Amino acid sequence: MKAAEAVVAVVAPSASRTVVLLRHARSTANASGQLAGRMPGVVLDETGAEQAAGLVARLAGVPIARLVSSPVQRCLLTLQPLAAARNLTVDVEDALAEVDYGDWTGRPLADLGGEPLWRVVQSQPSAAIFPGGEGLAEVAARAVAAVRRLIRTTTGHGALLVCSHGDVIKALLADALGLHLDQFQRISVGPASVSVVRYTEHRTFVELLGESGSLAGIVPPAPAADRVGTGEPAGSSSEAIPGGDPGAPAELPADAGTEVPGGTGTGPPAGPDATADSVPATGPGTARPPLS
Repeated sequence: MKAAEAVVAVVAPSASRTVVLLRHARSTANASGQLAGRMPGVVLDETGAEQAAGLVARLAGVPIARLVSSPVQRCLLTLQPLAAARNLTVDVEDALAEVDYGDWTGRPLADLGGEPLWRVVQSQPSAAIFPGGEGLAEVAARAVAAVRRLIRTTTGHGALLVCSHGDVIKALLADALGLHLDQFQRISVGPASVSVVRYTEHRTFVELLGESGSLAGIVPPAPAADRVGTGEPAGSSSEAIPGGDPGAPAELPADAGTEVPGGTGTGPPAGPDATADSVPATGPGTARPPLS
């Protein structure tokens, strides 16, 4: 092989690529229990800023060929420290934007449980279309198509790192796992969590799912005093959170017959996703509400 041909072979786009799916770090809306969606002015809170800075060390051993972000501000802020440390530019991909939650945008999560659509989001998300917004099936289709296109147009050695949002990443992971979208609420991705999918010509390999750099939240909190002996951890919920685990205490709608206190953690991976009824890929409970 000639030298020029060898160079082309190294840098040419390939159908095979390791893709790092990074959820944005914790935002001010996550901390306040608000469904941010595409609402402007949502930035990282103090914990989120620390999570973003920590990505430099967490990903130190990972060669990165390209950084791509949702156009939403909290994703761009999450990538700033890593981009500066690697001297990489960040490409913006509109198809990886947050779900358009329409009339639900900006509302407290605690108020959404009474909406008839809430049960659809929980049990049949593929049929969920947010009033004045888009459907989760549309989100999945645009996100999957975008990642496949980005893989084809990425050159050089290293991972394609994509920073996006909870429900978008869960849809991508469901596709990579060969799951129907109605099962995507079984997947948990907290703020600043990393999932890794290796795309090849014939199949995908999910190599890491929802890694947060810490195992501190894998055991549910101790039962509250008035619930000792019930077998139900304090703060547990079988409900999924639209937009994703907020990574912070938040008042959530109570499931029928299930008390849902105001959140279960202060950072990833603790939170409403870390519950007995919603263990990724195994739990029989209902899905979570939208993540943002």
